[in-house]
Amino acid sequence: MPFTLATWNINSVRLREGIVARLLEEEAPDVLCLQECKSPVEKIPVERFRALGYSYMIARGQKGYNGVAILSKLPIEDVGDRDFASLGHARHVAGKLENGLTIHNFYVPAGGDVPDREVNVKFGQKLDYLTEMRDWFHAERPEKSILVGDLNIAPREDDVWSHKQLLKVVSHTPIEVEHLAETQDSGKWVDITRQDIPEGQLYSWWSYRARDWDAADKGRRLDHVWATPDISNAAHSSRVLRDARGWEKPSDHAPVFASFDL
Repeated sequence: MPFTLATWNINSVRLREGIVARLLEEEAPDVLCLQECKSPVEKIPVERFRALGYSYMIARGQKGYNGVAILSKLPIEDVGDRDFASLGHARHVAGKLENGLTIHNFYVPAGGDVPDREVNVKFGQKLDYLTEMRDWFHAERPEKSILVGDLNIAPREDDVWSHKQLLKVVSHTPIEVEHLAETQDSGKWVDITRQDIPEGQLYSWWSYRARDWDAADKGRRLDHVWATPDISNAAHSSRVLRDARGWEKPSDHAPVFASFDL
């Protein structure tokens, strides 16, 4: 079964309802995973998405912050969520399709501005969140699963515009990269985006602070698609929809796509 999935940090699903609808109309992925929805579940504009063929939604939300949602054309069962690092945040939800595929949608904490847990509580929370993800995947090895989301780390040197200049910037520090690698390894997750696009600079986020984000191109690859080894070879055709960063009232993230033959 050909299957296409997209992940997108939307930075308020209600404020950006129009560009979510545009993506669903123009690109029509089977499943769209959203992060940073910033909305209680009951206020997500689901009727507009249903009218476009996305009859199923599972989500976790909270007012003004965080929030994750999975929109699907295909029947999907809510199989729960986890509160990693006991933050009480809506940062994870999982769904299972009828073919047995489990999709995990994550929004890992950004970690604040200072990469030192002694002076920045948020950075410590980020590291603890990843550690608990790692421990869970060690304890319950995932199978036939895809993990997507804004993991808020750009791990490779070519996942950032300047490896040297960002080594001490949150999202690319060695300790974050190490924690992400341990999390990935614990579930034997395969980085599908880089399996399909193994070489070259690749970004999914560009700061709002840049006057001309496209020309400056100071991006980072913070958004990821991983798969378990039993289905990773079924993946193909990964891409970042960079143009969406330039749509009206855009998110600072662009959607990341991956296709599978399952």
